[in-house]
Parts: sequence; C-alpha cells; structure tokens
Amino acid sequence: MELQIRLLGTVELCVDGETVTPGAAKRRAVLAGLAIEANHSVSLPRLARMVWSDHPPTSATANLRTHAAGLRRTVGDRLLARPQAYELRLAPHELDVTEFQRLAAQGRSLLASADPAGAIDTLTSALAWWRGPSGDGLPRSTALDNRWAALDEQRLQVFEELTEARLAAGEHAHLLSDLRAHLAAHPLRERAWGHLMLALYRCGDVPAALTVYRDARAVLDEQLGLEPGAELARLHRAMLDRAPELSYAEPGGAVATASAPVADLRPAVGWTVPRELPADPLTYVARTGETADVVAAVTAATPAAVVVTGAPGSGKTALAVRAGHAVSAMFPDGQVFVDLGYRTSVTAGEVLARVLRAFGVPAADVPEKTDERAGWFRSLAAGRRLLLVVDGVTRASQVRPLLPAGPGPALITVAQRHLGSLDGVRRVALRPVGVAQARDLLATFAGPDRLAAEPAATADLVRICGGSVLALRIAGARLGRRSGAPVSTLVAELGDGRGRLDLLAYEDLSVRASLAAGVAVVRSDDELAGRMLELLAARPGTPVHTAADQLGVSPQRVHRALDDLVDAHLAQRDGHGDYRLPTLVSDYAAELAAVGQVSVRETTEQRFDPRAA
Repeated sequence: MELQIRLLGTVELCVDGETVTPGAAKRRAVLAGLAIEANHSVSLPRLARMVWSDHPPTSATANLRTHAAGLRRTVGDRLLARPQAYELRLAPHELDVTEFQRLAAQGRSLLASADPAGAIDTLTSALAWWRGPSGDGLPRSTALDNRWAALDEQRLQVFEELTEARLAAGEHAHLLSDLRAHLAAHPLRERAWGHLMLALYRCGDVPAALTVYRDARAVLDEQLGLEPGAELARLHRAMLDRAPELSYAEPGGAVATASAPVADLRPAVGWTVPRELPADPLTYVARTGETADVVAAVTAATPAAVVVTGAPGSGKTALAVRAGHAVSAMFPDGQVFVDLGYRTSVTAGEVLARVLRAFGVPAADVPEKTDERAGWFRSLAAGRRLLLVVDGVTRASQVRPLLPAGPGPALITVAQRHLGSLDGVRRVALRPVGVAQARDLLATFAGPDRLAAEPAATADLVRICGGSVLALRIAGARLGRRSGAPVSTLVAELGDGRGRLDLLAYEDLSVRASLAAGVAVVRSDDELAGRMLELLAARPGTPVHTAADQLGVSPQRVHRALDDLVDAHLAQRDGHGDYRLPTLVSDYAAELAAVGQVSVRETTEQRFDPRAA
C-alpha cells in the first residue's frame, strides 16, 4: 500500500494514488497529529491535546479509539496500536512535510555553495508542495498550533532563500511583483524588505529602493514601535554610499550597477567639473529618515529638488552636505555649493552668476540680464548629472531659476522658511533633536562616561539646549575644554537665562548670531513680526486680540505676522492655539526688547557656523 499524506494546506490522504476522505475535522486532526510524529508513538493524552482546543472531554480516550479504528480501515496496518498510544508508519516520501524539508535543506546547501541556478530549481520544488496554510481546516488552539506556526515560518524562510538565489542569478527585474505580494501579506519581514530594496537598486531605481526603506521603517514603527534592524540599516547606508558590493556581478565578470536616467554622463569638452561640497561633517546628528528623504528627492523624477528647512541651529546645512556626499557618485558632472548667508539682498541674478562661474564660464562672459543668465544655465545643465546645493536661502525667488527643467540636474535648497511658492518641490523639515540624539552628540565632545556619571545634570543640559544642534555642539565643546569640571557646573551657569546666550558661543560658533540672522530675515520683510517676537518673549501666550490692541493693528495683521514667525521656525503654536517661543528664541527676543532698536548689521556681524544653521 502506497500512502501520501499532505499537511501543507488542507489535510489530504491518498491511498495508492486515490484521494480518500479521512472524515470529520477531529479525525483529520488525529491523522495530522500521528503523521507529523510519523514512526513515533504518540500517547493518548498527548494526542487528545492535538485534537481538542480546551480540556479534552472525559470521553476523549474512547473518541480517539473510534477515530483510530476509522483510520485503520483506510490505512490498514500502517496504524499500529501501542500501550495507551498509537503510531503511524510512513516512508519519508509519503509525507509532504518531510519532502518539503528535504528539498529546502538541499536548496539551502546549493545556495551556500554558490550554485544559484541549482538552488532556484530545488527551492522552487520545495515550495511547490504548499497548497495553503499548513493544517488548514483543522481545529485551532490545540497542541498542534506551534507545529503549524513553525511550518509556516519555514515556508517564509524558503521563499526568502529562493529570493536570494534569484538575486544571485541576476533575476532582480523579475522579482519585484513577487516580493511586493509577499510583503503585502507579511509586512514585518525585514529580510524581504531588504530583498525588495536590493532588487530595485539593481534595476537602477535607486529612489524607489530608498522609498522602500522609508516604507519598512514606517511599518515597523507603526506596528512594533521599532526601528529597522542593523542588517536593513546597513543596506540602506550602503545604498546611500553607492557601495560597489551591492551591484550585480554577471558570470562574465561585468558589473551591473544602478544607472542614472541620462544616457551621456561625460562632461563636455571645456566643461569645468566643480567639486565644491564642503567636507562631510564628522560630528553629525543621525537623522536617518530625513537624510533618506533628501536623497530620494534628488534622485527622483523631474523636478529633482528639495527644500531642507528648520529652526536656526537645527543642523540643516550638515544634513544637506551629508546627503550631497551620499549621492555625489550619481552626479559625475559636478557638485556646486553656494552659501547665501541668509542675506535677503542676494538676487537670483547673483546666484546664477555664481553658478555659471562654477561651470567655468569666465566672469567677463556672464550675461548682464538675469533671464539670459537663467537661459544659459538651463542650456549648460540640460541632461547633465549635476547637483546644486544652495545654503542660506531667504526667498524662493533666489533659487527659482535653478529648479531642474528636465532630467539630469538636482537641487538641494537650505532655508529657514518653507519656501512654499516653489511648485513641485519636496520639503524636509528638521525637528528639534530628541533626548537620545542630544546625549549622543554631547558624548562625542565630553565622553559618554562623564555624562553617565551625572545623569540629572546631563538631562538638564539637554533641556536647556532645547533640541538645537548648534547649542549642543557649543555646550559639548565647553565641556570638552573643561575636562575636570562637572557637568552640573555648566548647567548652573546656563541656568541663568540672562547670560545663557553669552555662554552658548564658542570660537566662531554662536547661537546668538544664528538666531540674529534668522530674526533679521523675518524683520526685513515684516517689522511687526519682530515686535510680536519681543511681545511673546515678555508675555508668552498673549492672545491675538490683546496683541492687536497693544500694537495698534488688526487681529488679521497679527495673525499674518505670527504665521511668518511659525514659517521661520521662530514660534510654535500649541494645542490650545496659543503661540509660544522656543527657549533660546525667547532668550534672544528678550535681549532685543531690553536693548530697544538693534542694528541688524551689528547683530549679524559675528560669524556662525553654517553647518549648524
């Protein structure tokens, strides 16, 4: 007698090639329990737990003997009676679970021995045994549940091992639909997210690969409250770095890499290839998600442009520079970096002239009219893989002529405001850094042991810095210089708000100078916004109608000024609709109110580090 028992789906029994109905659900459960423990005795109490979800009834033993007798009429002497137990005798090939596991092990071995073609055939044959969820249709909440869960997990692992084999064989383009369907059903499979990222990357769709990482990060955070694991994070980092080991190596030795969507990447004769990006910052707050967003924006379809916005001192420039270095290999025709220094007086024509000179156009040949400069820029940039990073932008008009008009160039704009009138441009807003990131940044200057020795003082220092990257860098530098002084000493000095901004200056770094530049931009457009800043510093949460009465303007006018402050990240609106200033902004606004009219030029003369702006 030849038997075939199938558990990888609905339970099926074949005798000499004919499908036989085993009986009702509990009889099928008895068959499944005995088959999954084939060639081993299964005691009646244990078999009862495989069949009944709750406590087995008092008649369980009698019922099991009845089911065993019914099965014996079908399988004959393959079902043996033991003392208070039963045993089902099967050859290995007669159970689909055994065949699946045999083929899976064989395919895994072929994959490990660098035989992806053989692994593909074998692992595909292993998965062919599956017809649905294991043990489908049987009673649940029984002792068999863990066995079904383990088998279903093995199925997912074999699918992912088959995916690895197909990636190794260069089948990345044919994997996408299967992987997306797999992740739709199993969204917490980090390994599969990595496979989809790699398949898209090898297809040349780097933006989609980076978007998949963001999707995985969002799903894991929403459903588990976790960040992606180390392996997925390393893959993401390698993609940002364009690591050569991610490329597919064909058997003939050629390497298939993620290609740019422009055919001719060679600079024209006489073209100066600029390499103007500042050095990649060593001391950097890890904003993985925001960096990925910027990279995705500049590697996307037209317009490949993004605005990085945030409060003064939030680390906007550092993030833009880090993202620029991450994608620099994708822009072989050059990278141009222009710093406008948050000067409202800089015109679009001046920015265009600066960019044209970076391309190698002699200053004497730069046209006088802005529209001619814009036209020449578009002609030179058309179809070239060129990255522009413009820092310290105060108005959309300063960079509007630089927006990519077609595939090839990309633009990163760093601004305090959102520049909402730039159409079709992505925006990445930087929030104040969290407590853990703030501690990490301080630790790079002062050392982790020193901070761990004074956890309360460290927490106070983080709070005083208010999530400002610039303030944290300066505080960390001061701690590093005072190697023997406790953290609490600096906290006590900074605790007096009247002198806080004096201490938050170190060499050419200054929170006051950074805030002054940001406030000057807003006041240059709307003096009322500056007056509202001083009013909120003196009386936080002042109602709009009260402010309107005190300033002698309409409530609508006050609302407009407050909107300007919020857009510039100088004010925040709380859940009650009241406007308040961040701590460091409030300190600076209080200084303005105390000294009266302050010359903007005098305030902004002190240098501040654009990396932290």
